[in-house]
Amino acid sequence: MNHRPAPLRSPLDELPVGIVVLDESGAVLLWGPMNETILGWSAAEVLGRRLSELAPEGGEASVAEVYREPLSGRYWRGSLALRHRDGHPVRLEGRGSLARRTDGNPSILAILAEAHWVEGIEQELAALDALFTASPLGMAIFDPERRYVRVNESLVRMDDTTEAEILGRTALDVLSPPLSQELHKLLGQVLDTGRPVTDLVTASPDGKGSRSVSLGQLTDRAGRRLGVSCTVMDITGRREAMAKVERAREELALLNDVGRALSDLLDVRAITEALARVLVPRYADYATVALLRPVLRGDALPEPAALAGQQLVRVAVGARDRTPAVDRWLEPGEELPVSAENVLGAALISGTPHLLTSAAEISSLSPLEAKARMAHDLGVHSMISVPLPARGTMLGLLTVTRAGRRAPFDQHDLTLTTELAARAGVSLDNARLYAGERERAVTLQHDLLPRALPRLPGVSVSHRYVPSGIAAEVGGDWFDLLPLAGGRVALVVGDVTGHGLRAAATMGRLRTAIRTLAALDLPPGELLRRMSKLSGDIARDPHHPLMATCVYAVYDPAARVCTLARAGHLPPVLFAPDPGTGLWGARPLDLPSGTPLGVDSLLGMRDGTFEERSFEVPRDAVLVLYTDGLIESRGEDIGVGLRRLCTQLTRAARPGGPLEPLCDDVIATLRPEAVGPPHGGGTGPEDDIALLVARLDGLPGDAVVSRTFPARRQAVRAARHAVRRALDDWGLGALAERAELLVSELVTNAVRHADGPIGLRMVRGGSLLVEVTDAPSGVTDLGGVPMPEPARGAALDDEGDDGLPLVAVTARLWGTRRGPDGRTVWFELALPDVGGPDPP
Repeated sequence: MNHRPAPLRSPLDELPVGIVVLDESGAVLLWGPMNETILGWSAAEVLGRRLSELAPEGGEASVAEVYREPLSGRYWRGSLALRHRDGHPVRLEGRGSLARRTDGNPSILAILAEAHWVEGIEQELAALDALFTASPLGMAIFDPERRYVRVNESLVRMDDTTEAEILGRTALDVLSPPLSQELHKLLGQVLDTGRPVTDLVTASPDGKGSRSVSLGQLTDRAGRRLGVSCTVMDITGRREAMAKVERAREELALLNDVGRALSDLLDVRAITEALARVLVPRYADYATVALLRPVLRGDALPEPAALAGQQLVRVAVGARDRTPAVDRWLEPGEELPVSAENVLGAALISGTPHLLTSAAEISSLSPLEAKARMAHDLGVHSMISVPLPARGTMLGLLTVTRAGRRAPFDQHDLTLTTELAARAGVSLDNARLYAGERERAVTLQHDLLPRALPRLPGVSVSHRYVPSGIAAEVGGDWFDLLPLAGGRVALVVGDVTGHGLRAAATMGRLRTAIRTLAALDLPPGELLRRMSKLSGDIARDPHHPLMATCVYAVYDPAARVCTLARAGHLPPVLFAPDPGTGLWGARPLDLPSGTPLGVDSLLGMRDGTFEERSFEVPRDAVLVLYTDGLIESRGEDIGVGLRRLCTQLTRAARPGGPLEPLCDDVIATLRPEAVGPPHGGGTGPEDDIALLVARLDGLPGDAVVSRTFPARRQAVRAARHAVRRALDDWGLGALAERAELLVSELVTNAVRHADGPIGLRMVRGGSLLVEVTDAPSGVTDLGGVPMPEPARGAALDDEGDDGLPLVAVTARLWGTRRGPDGRTVWFELALPDVGGPDPP
């Protein structure tokens, strides 16, 4: 089934208009067909009747005006009401004029239309007129020939012209190229395609502003092209505001990024390099940071009055393109004299930022800044030099430059650069103060640590102490090697919690206390118990209680027995042959952990106990004591690092091999960032490292003589004989008489007071060591088995110890100790070829 398309409609189709012809009496001569549509009356019903008869009650007078006005020679225009055939009134708008018929008689021609249709059209026309006249937007109508046919006052003002100069002309005639050509082309495209153009941003005719142009095709209801509507909005202010907002956003982002880049840095050079990286090429094409030499050396800052005559050192350089010409112009490390005669010096001395906005200004700097003239060849056209302030004086200068097509710096940039320099100055000053604090802590730490470890018979040691990197603070790690009575050796490693001067000072007090207690010849467990009890006095400050870990080992080279205890410290590692396979390897020693020193006092607990373990170690075994900085890594279980240490020792250590290379290898493998001195960029370990490596060589078998005698008087003669025989075998007969005398006194005392066997041990090492041990009853062997009851030997001040005064006067060193085997009194005599003459 075919459908005929709906006919195209026009405004005349939408607005029904009726035609009426009246004679001079108001009778209807002609009743147009549209009148029937409007009023419902047909022509047959109306012809010959007076029009006023169709008026509603009371409306006859207004209807009579339709023909009275024209008859009097006036044009009638007005409104009236006629009665619809259905009886309801219909409001009409009309126009009437006088006409002559062929017979010469007058007639009135009237045109009538429903009022609501007319009012709607009038409102639309009024709105269009108001839009053209009252809108701040520029508006224009172009005909199909792309000529202006209507413009409003706003557009005329925008183009600084008149309506007469625009109407009837094209954009090519009115506007300047290239804007005119672009607009003319777009008008043609909109006419041809019907596709509108919305919010096209173009330049203003004067080139100083911006406009938004929108174009749309105009067609009638039949679809015929009538022209193009054009709306123009001046967006210069809006774009400037948006540009300001965008600039502010970028500046805020730059300030935030600079803050983030510098916030976690505590090294002066690292801060300057990070600042230059952030600014180039984002903010400038070239950036340099120059600091006063005292800042780099860590010296006190010069007073503002003393800035003249100082030297600036260019520390960091940022460049968009690193070329040989740039490197010659901005040479890192170059010294720049501070003088009021040059721009850089004047900015530093006065504290006032300087802005140069032309290549001529930059290239004509004073002779002291001759290198700046090279900027001309690089196209540099603007430069800002801003002092880096700190504590009422200046640290140096930040200089940024732009080149090429980049917009030159302005006063707003000067303000921003000043703010950047202020933030950088705070970071630099903090780094400078931190470096001084850290230097003092490191110095104190080194002063409190042993400068050199003693050389002791039966033990070979090597050690390392590596302070934390520049991004961390020095800690309280320490190590020690102490000679003990009877030729034994104490090995100590510990770690104070916390960092900085307080930790270093606490470490020094701990080390001193341990050395003092070690002189009392206490077993490792008892020594740590007493240290824990003393922790409150050592800490001194109740607001900063002591917390420290420690491992204390005592090694007897003659017996090759090592006794250890630890207070919350990491377990020592022993490199020795496996008892089952005989293969050499490293393994952690199985020791009770104990609690860190100070924990019992902090928690108000009773003094705890520290279990100790004794191990017999083979010759050339290597004992490794260390702090957690060697093996601990963030986010990793400590056991992983311990296994890594054992693996590396197994790979690198050799029985009887040198220890110095072993220390270097362990640190370089487990902590490569600790190799070499810490420098900018955050190198160096995150925590201090203390490492003590000891090869437990022991003494040769013929260097130790041990004898056991029953607690009878005959033991004195047997002991003297054993002493003489051993000294003769060692070629030390010159010491026999004195040694026999002292041994006789000690064995006599032992026989008098002991219930068990009496032990005699002689050790030839760096000196002659003689020990006499008396055991209580029930002990038949002095092999190191724990005693079933406390020793009952005489105390040092017992009246029965008649020989001790003689020992004290004759021996070079002497002492006494209690152990699981009983009480031991020992003395040392200097060998004839070492230590000088013996005391009388």
